[in-house]
Amino acid sequence: MTSVDFHHWPEETRRQHDVRVCELVEQAWQAGRRVYVHCLDEDMLASLDDLLWTFHDTSFVPHALVGTAAATQVKILLGCVPHPPDLMDTLFNLHVEVPAFFSQFERVVETTGHDPHTRQLARDRWRFYKDRGYPLTTRQA
Repeated sequence: MTSVDFHHWPEETRRQHDVRVCELVEQAWQAGRRVYVHCLDEDMLASLDDLLWTFHDTSFVPHALVGTAAATQVKILLGCVPHPPDLMDTLFNLHVEVPAFFSQFERVVETTGHDPHTRQLARDRWRFYKDRGYPLTTRQA
């Protein structure tokens, strides 16, 4: 059964939140996980794509966008597609809703967001998983 980790961080700017997400993606990559980062839209996708290259001076997180030639050569894929690639084991859900395909992953990583609005949406996602019996873990900053 898919396990779900919710990362609870203090309210912060969107950029600070996204840097924390990049750090978690980097940790997953270093652990050998195959990650799909599910973005809300093309703007978020472009922003996160850039940030994964620059969030720290010494960071290097090889990643690609779903559907590009490089996508077959890396373990970290970013997209906002309704059907993510197979063979990925970890989903980072940055969308406001739980994607229909979440259960194809061994692990789902969620955050509580960066402001009151995104926190409320995270509570809704938490309830969704809990009501369906998925194992939930909360990780504090």
